Amino acid sequence: MTNLAIAANGLRKSYGDKTVLDGVDLAVPEGTVFSLLGPNGAGKTTAVKILSTLVSPDATSGDIRVGGHDLTADPQAVRATIGVTGQFSAVDGLITGEENMLLMADLHHLSKRDGRRVTADLLERFDLTEAAKKPASTYSGGMKRRLDIAMTLVGNPRIIFLDEPTTGLDPRSRHNMWQIIRELVSDGVTVFLTTQYLEEADELADRIAVLNDGRIAAEGTAEELKRLVPGGHVRLRFTDPAAYRAAASALHGATRDDDSLALQIPSGGSQRELRSLLDWLDAAAIEADELTVHTPDLDDAFFALTGGAGVPDQPKEAVR
Repeated sequence: MTNLAIAANGLRKSYGDKTVLDGVDLAVPEGTVFSLLGPNGAGKTTAVKILSTLVSPDATSGDIRVGGHDLTADPQAVRATIGVTGQFSAVDGLITGEENMLLMADLHHLSKRDGRRVTADLLERFDLTEAAKKPASTYSGGMKRRLDIAMTLVGNPRIIFLDEPTTGLDPRSRHNMWQIIRELVSDGVTVFLTTQYLEEADELADRIAVLNDGRIAAEGTAEELKRLVPGGHVRLRFTDPAAYRAAASALHGATRDDDSLALQIPSGGSQRELRSLLDWLDAAAIEADELTVHTPDLDDAFFALTGGAGVPDQPKEAVR
């Protein structure tokens, strides 16, 4: 069995009479991207804070292990294994990028020589060498996020928590961040990602869990979550009214759009279903001018699983 970087059983957290996490189970294999999705206020950031030892879980929680260490019994060992990049930049804008990195090296008790070596390597890796001597306050949003993650990597963590790392970034910077995350995972790092951009989870995550009302509503790959949602269909559009009428009368269960001369046929979009439909059209000597396939996307799955709970408008220009 694949070793788990994070294993949580019955994770619970309440503030007074408000339950934020109500028995959450998590299993994150090493060297993967695991994405936690949920509406605003669902508890994503609370989960990150608990797993990164910033907040204590409730005493009624079950066993929680991060990097193989017991979170409650040995939090210091957990901290030595992880890195955290939060929603808000930890960069000090009054000093240079290089000085920010060297400060992190000091906090990790690296020698002066090792600190400068690691700093130089990471600044080069994140394309920040030219800006290294400039105050971080002059950096763009994308540069600050890259510096944030570079600072997180000074201690060579094997597990990194990225809490909404691309919020507020432009599409190009967001894509650059995606590439950085892929490179981290290719090096064997485990990434625990929270995001409100659904296409980001679709693009990056090996597995996704949807958090709603303090519990995991569903978990699986992006494709598995999409298959939970009905509504897939094939749309046939015709320019010949006679062909449209012939198809409409023969394809029982199709939804008609007489104005557009289009038919919508329920379908899972599988190759077998499409081949069957095309074979039928050929046998009936009916020619459709346009065939399009719609399958539910992660947005559909999210809204179905969270009862339509809102997330910010998804930046479609950032998609692939």
